[in-house]
Amino acid sequence: MSGADNVVWLGTPAFPEAARTALADTRLRANLRRATGTIRDKRLAVTSELEDWEELRERAAAVKRHTLRHLDHHLLRLEEAVTAAGGVVHWAADASEANRIVTALVKQTGEDEVVKVKSMVTQEIGLNEALADAGIRAYETDLAELVVQLGGDRPSHVLVPAIHRGRSEMREIFRREMRKWGRPAPDELTDDPRDLAEAARLHLREKFLRAKVAVSGANFAAADTGTVVVVESEGNGRMCLTLPDTLITVMGIEKVLPSFADLDVFLQLLPRSSTGERMNPYTSLWTGVTEGDGPQTFHLILLANGRTAALADEVGRQAPSCIRCSACLNVCPVYERTGGHAYGSVYPGPIGAVFTPQLVGVENAASLPFASTLCGACYDACPEKIDIPEVLVHLRAEAVEAKRRARLLPTTEALAMKAAGAVLSSPGRLAAAQRVAALGARLVARNGRIGALPGPLARWSTTRDTSAPPRESLRAWWRRTRPRVREDSRTTAGGKQ
Repeated sequence: MSGADNVVWLGTPAFPEAARTALADTRLRANLRRATGTIRDKRLAVTSELEDWEELRERAAAVKRHTLRHLDHHLLRLEEAVTAAGGVVHWAADASEANRIVTALVKQTGEDEVVKVKSMVTQEIGLNEALADAGIRAYETDLAELVVQLGGDRPSHVLVPAIHRGRSEMREIFRREMRKWGRPAPDELTDDPRDLAEAARLHLREKFLRAKVAVSGANFAAADTGTVVVVESEGNGRMCLTLPDTLITVMGIEKVLPSFADLDVFLQLLPRSSTGERMNPYTSLWTGVTEGDGPQTFHLILLANGRTAALADEVGRQAPSCIRCSACLNVCPVYERTGGHAYGSVYPGPIGAVFTPQLVGVENAASLPFASTLCGACYDACPEKIDIPEVLVHLRAEAVEAKRRARLLPTTEALAMKAAGAVLSSPGRLAAAQRVAALGARLVARNGRIGALPGPLARWSTTRDTSAPPRESLRAWWRRTRPRVREDSRTTAGGKQ
């Protein structure tokens, strides 16, 4: 399987083209500005309550660095603990292998439908589509994911997948599509959030009560006890994790923590960074299986899918520390204006711009590292202190190098940079170039500004307002005036004596 197959809908179209379309959608921009602004304000309010917030960030970053450095050890400990608690552990190298394992496990139960907890990793591997190809229908139970599924849409945010939809759009989707998937929406449904939530509850309840198989992701897993953790805000996840007979959890290998005690810091950081809450309304923890309580069959699938390659990158290995809180998305000026779909990846925003190229190969997502202003707001907001701007710059260099290797002939830009290097490395050539530039500028400048330039240079001049170079460079001015400066200095010095 090629690297580009690891994450669904990658780069179709590339970010620059998709961003232009998104920027023209005024409703999308209004929805994003309102939603991200609200979450930002809530996050700032609850994080400022903790005097040790920065210490918590440092501790979490240290735990993740240690864990990822010794990942093989902790994963084997996790497998041993889950197995001892009655669970079954499977290892999946890539998306296709994970999909085959889940499909086979569902078929073993004889069921043809599953209920799902909101999960980024199952979106990453395209699990719903793989199950559908096998005749198995997957029902999303998170409210926002339900909106996305019913609308035939794609998630656009790590935390709030339907952030690009307004309430009136959600109402129309419910009224039009719910009947095709089960219980229809009430005829009198309004766009009041309480009415929308109630319609979703009624629609999903029958599915919860009849479902025999559930599929989830995982926020964390403790290697010492084998405990798996899912946090959520609605309670739909709790229904999936407790009612069915069989639970299948797909987890990225980076989600493991060394010990149960490590959850202390992460369960403080995650809700404050993601939803602006002091704690998640629902925090579900389970360890294997317990007779007479919850699912009696538990499968844990540990997924690599490009993560080992990311960990091999000395600069980029920070990215797998991400706990999917979405804080970086909510402060990013680029995301706020373009939305998540423009990134063409399951993982949008700043973290997606660094994580996706690592999962699939930077050559397959070359535009994403450039989808940033490098303002640093994401680094300030990240509870894991991932230096996203540093990784972006690192991946930009890799993208340029990958592009260079793929070409038989150098690009115009490469030739221009080589020429600039030759000029700037020689004082004589630089002086000559400055004289030529000053002369040329006088020919094309109007009112002190450079107008339209010919040929490939037109792409620069038509989108920038550039001042004309000065008639005389600083170097030339210095040489011309230096004798007079020296004479004035001697005169002044003599007068003082």
